[in-house]
Amino acid sequence: MGYNVAIDGPAGAGKSTIAKLVAKEKGYIYVDTGAMYRALAIHFLKKGIDADDREAVAEASRDAEVTIGYEDGVQQMYLNGENVTHMLRTEDVGNMASKSSAIPAVREKLLELQRSLAAEKDVIMDGRDIGTNILPNADVKIYLTASVETRAKRRYDELKAKGEDCDLEAIAHDIAERDERDMTREIAPLKQAEDAILVDSSDMTIPEVVAEICSHCS
Repeated sequence: MGYNVAIDGPAGAGKSTIAKLVAKEKGYIYVDTGAMYRALAIHFLKKGIDADDREAVAEASRDAEVTIGYEDGVQQMYLNGENVTHMLRTEDVGNMASKSSAIPAVREKLLELQRSLAAEKDVIMDGRDIGTNILPNADVKIYLTASVETRAKRRYDELKAKGEDCDLEAIAHDIAERDERDMTREIAPLKQAEDAILVDSSDMTIPEVVAEICSHCS
């Protein structure tokens, strides 16, 4: 049985960045569950499916094969054999993933892959419902969050660094909407597990957050 660390939290809290660094520090395998949902979202977008058409999304998920690979220790996402890692972080894909991940057929599609990885390996996994639903028996559970303003500013700076035109208020509005959607969905809503450790990174540096989480891991 693998040693499992679960990191949950809202969009833009820095879960992926932190989880990757903790994985490197502790020698765990990093599993980005959000990337799995984003890979499926790319599939739905390519097919021109509306995220609100639950039947079409469920049907399309059947002919999508999402797999994980590693190149130089970095996780790569494959959709039907195509490496789609470079396409994962666009706003369109993120919004489609947030909406489609509330559909049971989509979650079931990825649940088996996520749990089998955790059973076999020492993993750190981040997402919205890892500690509450995917890995309820994880050895360590972290709920990583930050204020909407902090998360929006981080996303704004990230997009600006890439040379993209963006609006801070629009990003903050989008993040707040995504929080509401993730927290109120019927299937596996975003919430802090009862036995999770709360880490608010609003006023913390990345090294401070990594050190805090590592201090709870074996």
